Amino acid sequence: MLFRFEKPDKAQLAVMDAVIRSGKKGCRYALPQMDEATASGLAFLVGELEKVKPALMEPLTSVTWQRDLVPKTGGGFVDSVSTYAVSYGTSAPDEEALIYNGTTAIPTAQADITKDRYKTITFAENFQVSYLNQEALRQIPRSMDEIMDNSVKLNWSKLLDKNAYKGMKKLDTYGLTNNPDVVASTAANGAAGTATWSTKTPGEILADVNAVLAAQWAAVEYDVSAMANHILVDPQNFGYIATQPVSEAGNESILSYVKRNCLAAAQNVDLVFVPCRQCMGAGTGSTNRLVAYCNDESKIDFDITMPLSRVMTSVSAEKMAYVNAYAGQLSQVKFKYPQTLRYLDGI
Repeated sequence: MLFRFEKPDKAQLAVMDAVIRSGKKGCRYALPQMDEATASGLAFLVGELEKVKPALMEPLTSVTWQRDLVPKTGGGFVDSVSTYAVSYGTSAPDEEALIYNGTTAIPTAQADITKDRYKTITFAENFQVSYLNQEALRQIPRSMDEIMDNSVKLNWSKLLDKNAYKGMKKLDTYGLTNNPDVVASTAANGAAGTATWSTKTPGEILADVNAVLAAQWAAVEYDVSAMANHILVDPQNFGYIATQPVSEAGNESILSYVKRNCLAAAQNVDLVFVPCRQCMGAGTGSTNRLVAYCNDESKIDFDITMPLSRVMTSVSAEKMAYVNAYAGQLSQVKFKYPQTLRYLDGI
């Protein structure tokens, strides 16, 4: 049977009305007469012929804290987390602990143990799902509970990301890109008269990276195990060095050239070079900042003492809704050795 998708004229409507009033079988046109009295005569068939994409379009976002820090999980809800540190020394009379003929005083080894406490951050959020909304959504492949669950999880993930890179200003904590205890220096100007990498040669960019690595290595007493193995730069500069060739031959990018020839490579340290949007404007004078550090849990990490969990669900008869409560807890970033980090501003 062939359907004609067209609006009937007055004569056709009169015939159809007569057929309907008579109760006899007759021809029915395929479209708008079914909804002639509505604001849009095509409303019914639009719904019938509509192709609905089942996937829900969620916000575009990204979190990278898992890449740049090692979390320690477990402990439950606590007031704080702590670490212990020790420093060693030797008492007089000889700092090298040497003795000679006639020595009557033997040097004594000493250990000074200190305890560092770190703040915890408790996250709690709830959502309610109306009974009527839940029942209405049963007609389509959607779950209001799942949608709101994803919302809470995204909020938790963004909190972890903020804590890792910026800290919580209201709690007076800091992250990877803004710790005031980390030494920051300003990049030297290149031949073009500016410090930004977009105006520097590959050799000048390599010199900047090596200057940071050398300063950080000296600060950790030339301990290779504490040498910087992770570098964060803003996405714009990362994109530039990752795509800009070293020479006209175009067989190697600046990024590859720097990683292959830097001080870390000479010490067999695998240097990870990654983009980090939190480096944008993090430097002195709102300039872009490079962060070089040793990404090792013995040097820097943070705790997730209580992973995000749905802790309770209750029914509210007054609101005709289900109320779901979530909670989780994490600690501030623990800079166990601040000297293992180094900043370079102005790139």
